[in-house]
This record gives sequence, structure tokens and C-alpha cells, in this order.
Amino acid sequence: MTNSNEVPLMFQAPVSERGQIQYIQKPENSERWVDEWVEAAAINAPEFNKNVRTKEYKITWRFVSNSGQDEDIIRPVIAAGGFPYYPGASMKGAFRRVCNSEQVQKYCGGKQDSNNTRPGILRFHGAYPKDDTWCEQPLIDVIHPQEKWQVKSNAAHSAFLQISLYQPILIFGISSTIELEESEWETIWSIWDKAIERGIGSRVSAGYGQPINHPETKLVTVNLRGQGLASQLIDKTGEFRPNMFKAALRGHTLRLFSGVTDEDTAEELTKELWGGFAGSNGAVVGQLGIAFNPVDLEIDEFKYQNVKMPIYELNSGTLHIISSSKLTTEYKKELRNLATQILRFSIFLGGFGKSWRRIDHRLFFPEYLKNGNKPMIGCHWEFTKQSNKYYFPVNSITHVTNILNNVHTTIENWVNLKGKQPSNQLSSWRESFHPQKVQVWGRIAEDEDDSLAVRWFHNVYQGSNSIKGSSLTGKMSNIGRIWHRMYPHYKLRDKELIRQRRQYIELLTIFPDKSDDITQRFLTFLPTSGFTQLWGE
Repeated sequence: MTNSNEVPLMFQAPVSERGQIQYIQKPENSERWVDEWVEAAAINAPEFNKNVRTKEYKITWRFVSNSGQDEDIIRPVIAAGGFPYYPGASMKGAFRRVCNSEQVQKYCGGKQDSNNTRPGILRFHGAYPKDDTWCEQPLIDVIHPQEKWQVKSNAAHSAFLQISLYQPILIFGISSTIELEESEWETIWSIWDKAIERGIGSRVSAGYGQPINHPETKLVTVNLRGQGLASQLIDKTGEFRPNMFKAALRGHTLRLFSGVTDEDTAEELTKELWGGFAGSNGAVVGQLGIAFNPVDLEIDEFKYQNVKMPIYELNSGTLHIISSSKLTTEYKKELRNLATQILRFSIFLGGFGKSWRRIDHRLFFPEYLKNGNKPMIGCHWEFTKQSNKYYFPVNSITHVTNILNNVHTTIENWVNLKGKQPSNQLSSWRESFHPQKVQVWGRIAEDEDDSLAVRWFHNVYQGSNSIKGSSLTGKMSNIGRIWHRMYPHYKLRDKELIRQRRQYIELLTIFPDKSDDITQRFLTFLPTSGFTQLWGE
């Protein structure tokens, strides 16, 4: 803590070495800012007046309210007493967007004619956390965009900071200037239910500010379980971060579009779906977003030597792909089909979050970890029983070819639907999903102990030949060109998906560097290894 005579960072001018907490290279500045804030904040939550109707909502992950004080870091809106606050003006705007024209005039007000406006009958008082438990969880939130690094090239990348609340319960307040029947208050709160369903605050399409239920906005809902490496916050605390779902889905969307059209069109269509920045035109609000409810989640540590790595075990969670835009029935149907295929593709060939290109070594290569001096690698994701219908059936290994062709066709159809021109022009991006840029190899593994490829990443694969630490498998600061997946094996029998005992479809997705001798030798070896090439030229 600072000297008692020193001005808190919150009140210092945001100049270098002082109040400028956005430098992640100096986390002590951001930590000091938060510590000073929390220490001075009131213990008791603000209370609304007795004439204000209230309702509480649980946020499933993090919530961001942007004070707009800095360009490079998002600081929270802070009310009297130091409590974080969701402004009434923001609440009114969100409420207004889901009202019909009659409700807008009555509840929110508006122009009567060119010269006169009429106030609505409702007053929106915003929201506060229910109590002071908001300050018991880590508040410094790290955002690390990696799209250019992971999809296009080994471009420079850096992390940014924001301050957000972890899973707060927020109490919202609304009052009326006139007496209303209880039935009308039910209508008002039902409107707010629809409004909050779109997310509140900043970064809602990445899973921030989302309530538990999404009856109106959900396009696709799946139930998942998974395990792997958790992300670390700035204080090294491990956290399961649902924005990884959007990152994966957006990245795969870019890979798939770049396989059927030119790079500029792929960028444009991806931004239209998932949002992004469009240069001088500002930000693009995407048609798709995610909301995730971790129903049964545990965070733990994996220890090797003197290192502790945070890990997660998600026993059950609900992922919604949502759209808050007003869509025609036909367009919504097409968008749902596209989103479903991208999601199924994502979990078919990889996983979500850190180390998603590798299988979870605890499941498929346990001897690698036996001596306790090896780091944790990989992740493993499955649909839960309620969502088994989303598995791709693989009655024979060659059906993988049909699966990928169908995904490719869905992407081409979307390009045509948007009036864009498909193109066979090869993208310069490293991970463009074009048949001349990628190869998919597969085999049926009898059980979790029957992964062939996992050992090739750590030892020789034939004679003295090895891919360990090469440009194909990657290393620190250099993403490799190969994905490895153990996909649960389901067959379709009498229109019903049946799990094949403990079998998996072992898949290798390779984006070859034709100039790399190690890669070319490995590709020459694969046809003799038990793997079959299923897609790509």
C-alpha cells in the first residue's frame, strides 16, 4: 500500500509512471489502483429508495462497465461510496432497444413532433452489486487478442488490461412516475428480461455481462464438458475464461472463409458475423456472440518440478451462440445452420482455450507425466449426453472426407448468400482451410491408450526421424502447423447416434510448409503409419 500522504492513483493524472495503469509490463500500477479502490470502497451496498422496484440477476462470468476515462484500459463506472455501478442511462438504452414503438413512447419517452418531446413514465436507476463480495475475486482482467498470430502468421501480439467483476449478482432498479398495476410491472420486467438477455456492459459478444437464460436470443445451444489448462490472470490466479469460445469460433470462421474466397472478403464476412474493427468506419457489431454458463466447474493446479499450472475440469456447461439482431425467419435459419457447422467443425478438429491444438496428455499419454517433471499439455472436449446429436457420425474413416466437404459447402453457400465471389486463389495465411493449404489425416483408435501420434510429438516416429521442436510441431513463441485431436467415435445406426465403446477418431490437421524438409519427410511417412489422408491435396 502507498504512503498515506501520497495521492491515490485514481486521482492522479494518467501520465507515464503515475496514473497510467495500462502498462501490463508494470502490473504493480494496476494492482495498486485496484487495492486503493477496494480499501476505500464502502462495505454496505447502496440501497434504492422504497419507491423503486428491484430485481436481481446473476452474471455467469465477468461484467464490464466502461467509465470511458482512458483509451487503453477499461476502468469501471464507480458510484458514491466506491461501489461499481451500471448506469441508469445504459439500462434505459438497453430497455428501449427491445421495446415496440408504443412501449418506447410510454415507458421511455420520445418526440411528439418536431418541436416537442414527451418524457416516459419510467425512471431507470441502473444496478449495483448485491453486496461487497465483488471485491473478493480478482478484478484485473487480461485480454489477449491472438488472431493474427494464430491464423495468419507469427505476428507480434500483446495483452491488454481491463477491470471487471467476476460473477456478480446485480440488483436493477426501475421506478414509475405514476401508479401502475402489478400486471404492468410484470410486463416491464419481462421487457428487461429480453434486454439483459442481449448482455449488458462491454464485450458482450465475447461472453461478458451475460445472464444465465437466453430464451429469445439463442441460435444454437450445446452442453459441453472439457478439461485442460486454464488461463492466468495478472496475479497468476487461474480462471476459466468463456471468451475462449468466441476466440476459437471466430478464428475457425476466418480459416474457413479464407479457404473459399479472397482474404479481404474473408475478413469482411468474419467481422460481419463476429464483430471487429473496420478502420476509419469504427467498430462493427457482429451478428453472433456467445454466452456460457459453467454449471459444474472446478479449478485446480497441475504441479511439475517447482511450477504450478492452473487447470480446469468442466463437468458440465451450457454454451449458447446468440444473435441479438432482428433477423428474418429465413435468414435466421441460414445463420443457425452456419453457426452450427462452425461449432461442430471447431470441436471436431480441436478444442477450446490454451493448448487447444494438442490432446490432453493426462488422458491419452499418461506415462509422459508419470515422473512429475513434465508440463501439462493439451485439452479434451466432448458434448454431454444431452447434446450428442451434434457429433459427426463416422461409420467408416472415409466419412471424415464427407464431413469436411459438407462444412466447406456450407461456407461456400454463405459466401454466395452474401453476394460475394468464391475464389480458388490461395491465401497467404498459414492456417487457411483450403484443400491446397491443409491436409487432414485420420485413423480409428481403439481406446484412449491407442493414440499413435501423441508419442511422435515427443520422440522419434521412424528410425531417427523426429518432429519434436520443429516448425511443424512448434515451440515457445512459434506456433506449429499441426493439430492433434482424439474425437469420440459415434456411428449412425437406424437414425440414432451410437458411441463405439471407448473408440476415438484420431485426427491430424496439417498446414504444410513445403519448403521444410522435416515436414515433407513426415508427410511421406504418414501413409505407411496407419493414418489415411482424408482431405486436402
